Amino acid sequence: MKLIQGSVLVVLSLLLSTGCSSLDTLAHAEPLPEPPPAPPREFRGLWIPTVGNSNWPSKPGLTTKQQKAELIALLDRAVRLHINAVVFQVRPDCDALYDSKIEPWSEYITGTMGQPPSPYYDPLAFAITEAHKRGLELHAWFNPYRVRLRSLKGPVSAGHISRTHPEIVRTYGKYLWLDPAEKATRDYSQSVIMDVVHRYDVDGIHFDDYFYPYQEHEAPNPKIKGDKGKLIDFPDEGPWKRYVASGGKMVRNDWRRENVNTFVQSIYHAVKAEKRWVKFGISPFGIWQPGYPAQIKGLNSYDQLYADSRKWLANGWVDYLAPQLYWRIDAHEQSFPVLLKWWADQNPMHRHLWPGIELRPTDEVVRQMALLRKQPSPGAFLWHAKVIMENRDGVSDALETRIYNHPALVPSFPWLGTTPPPSPLVTAHWSSKEVKVKWKTANEPWQWVVQEKFNDQWVTEILPGNQKERVLKTFPLPKYVYVSAVDRVGNISAPVLAR
Repeated sequence: MKLIQGSVLVVLSLLLSTGCSSLDTLAHAEPLPEPPPAPPREFRGLWIPTVGNSNWPSKPGLTTKQQKAELIALLDRAVRLHINAVVFQVRPDCDALYDSKIEPWSEYITGTMGQPPSPYYDPLAFAITEAHKRGLELHAWFNPYRVRLRSLKGPVSAGHISRTHPEIVRTYGKYLWLDPAEKATRDYSQSVIMDVVHRYDVDGIHFDDYFYPYQEHEAPNPKIKGDKGKLIDFPDEGPWKRYVASGGKMVRNDWRRENVNTFVQSIYHAVKAEKRWVKFGISPFGIWQPGYPAQIKGLNSYDQLYADSRKWLANGWVDYLAPQLYWRIDAHEQSFPVLLKWWADQNPMHRHLWPGIELRPTDEVVRQMALLRKQPSPGAFLWHAKVIMENRDGVSDALETRIYNHPALVPSFPWLGTTPPPSPLVTAHWSSKEVKVKWKTANEPWQWVVQEKFNDQWVTEILPGNQKERVLKTFPLPKYVYVSAVDRVGNISAPVLAR
């Protein structure tokens, strides 16, 4: 007992000699308690389409100030709903929603293709800065082959691919399309994508479901009941004949699929060679082929879009796959849980499987999220930002209060690296009214995880890497505060107790 009393007197003397007399500080000088629980992990992505001014900007020709305000409102709503990634469409039609030396400015910005915003700003650079400031990942979304919707009336810029290299552009139904069979197409689109990877601090590169175009038909014969019109085949006769003449042995459908496979594999390796931490993901049509599994019916993306999405996943040519499962749980022929399980079974490389889901009806979204949280790596892509901004069917309310009612880290990518970042140096000042916690490391991480214990309950906060302190004025004050660093692929440091 005398030894214990002596130790207490020594500690009190040290505290008084440093000018600190708070008994609350003494309470936090005790040995380290048990570490905090692992922070929750879940991918929560939000698509922000720009094609046709469907989400952003709301119409062409808005002022720079209006465009920025709209984008900030989208990002602020995402943060409020504890979303942790946005997927921003930057190349809808061989154009650019950023400052490109390869492709012209998108007409969705100003109303005129090739015309930059005035006063000048770079929408992608602005979006990245504002997203990262809020702790949001930003994935740049590209359409690799779509050139232009033929019904658009605005003038085509002299720098557009349909003018500069018409030899690789095909007219198909209502679209102009790059021919995936042409090596010049693959080289050109890859140069566009890698220009963005090189010059911008993006967190991911993202493709949606457009590879070869969705099939088009000629006008139906009004004299024939139920006639859908003759199917139009994609006009790739020239490169097909060259392939056959060179000794190629594949049948035409396999050849078309291999054209896409070659491109997907090349993009994956090119991105990793430039910046290994930048993720590459694809959101294909949700049915690979009808009959897989047996009860499934619907469009055959394998034979109609020539998208062998199962192969991309099985070979690890993506860091995540987001099949568009826009069907309900009880839709027997396109059952959400049946398709989810089938896709999960096609994943020998254990890449992330984060389906795209439609945000309606809200009760269905809640049920689907519950199923997704039973997956090894929970996560989803939400279609789309405008639905959330308008709170259709109360879906934003449900996300905020019933689904994403706490923050979560993006799951880690162990195949991209497993070394955790250094633990931070953490200091704290405790008083009767607040706790002021500060931290730092030699190199700024991607994010910080701050975990506070109140009685027997832990609270987790996820903060952007440029934030260096947190002032807590809750009552009661937390008993403990821990801080951890997180890197760009989700590795987390050992937690450090704030003292």
